[in-house]
Amino acid sequence: MARDTTDAVTWRTLLNETIDVLGERPQARWICETACGLDGDEFLAELDEPATERMVAQLDAMVARYRAGEPLAYVMGHWSFRTIELMVDRRVLIPRPETEVVAGRALELARSFADRRRVVDLGTGSGAIGLSLAAELPLTNTEIWLTDYSVDAVDVARANASGLGRAAANVRVNHGSWFEALPVDVRGEIDVVVSNPPYIADGDPEVAESVLEYEPHSALFAGADGLDDVRAIARDARDWLRSGGWLVFEIGYQQGDAVKVLLEGFGFVDVAIANDLSGRPRIAEARNP
Repeated sequence: MARDTTDAVTWRTLLNETIDVLGERPQARWICETACGLDGDEFLAELDEPATERMVAQLDAMVARYRAGEPLAYVMGHWSFRTIELMVDRRVLIPRPETEVVAGRALELARSFADRRRVVDLGTGSGAIGLSLAAELPLTNTEIWLTDYSVDAVDVARANASGLGRAAANVRVNHGSWFEALPVDVRGEIDVVVSNPPYIADGDPEVAESVLEYEPHSALFAGADGLDDVRAIARDARDWLRSGGWLVFEIGYQQGDAVKVLLEGFGFVDVAIANDLSGRPRIAEARNP
């Protein structure tokens, strides 16, 4: 953004300039807050203070990236998910509102196990689901496992776990493909398995261009019908869940019927497909008899 650099520029001026350039007030404020290093009331209290040259340069770079089409979460380098703040970059998917619903349902099911809770988040990516459960479940008698086949994703999840505070003591992050990443001593002892696996069919024309360009394809696409990874998880989940344990995962809005048949075929009971916040069928759950 062009400006007179002879005088110090305040954050109020920078915010107004950013709003004018982007035409989006919330996004402009979030970007300014990130460049400033303050948010909420702390940022508002700083509006009439001058920004440093380094802050201005960072703001300009972020605005340019966002205008070029890069998703806002990657531009800022962080994103909120339920009660926690996550570091995100192009190594992992951007957490989305429908996944918060998945996490919420997994949380309800995990809380139903009163004595202790062992939860596994398969294909954790940034750690969004598993870490949000760790943050919201009781500190005592809670054990959360995060797994991912991507070494990059494991690195991001571990970094996010380190910022979780006391609840981080309940979290384990392992590298590996689905259940292969878990130690054998938890086999048959898991209360809840939760996942946001790849579920987009190869070549799906509904995928947004920005998603195709910026987000990791290995976390998005899963074969001709998008269900390759769902099948892999459902096939092995009953061996790892305790009797009465639950499997919960996100699906595509057109996959509900196929997923219900698939889960029942693998011997699960109480199979249900629930809606996301937009009223579309996006959350599958099933119980191990």
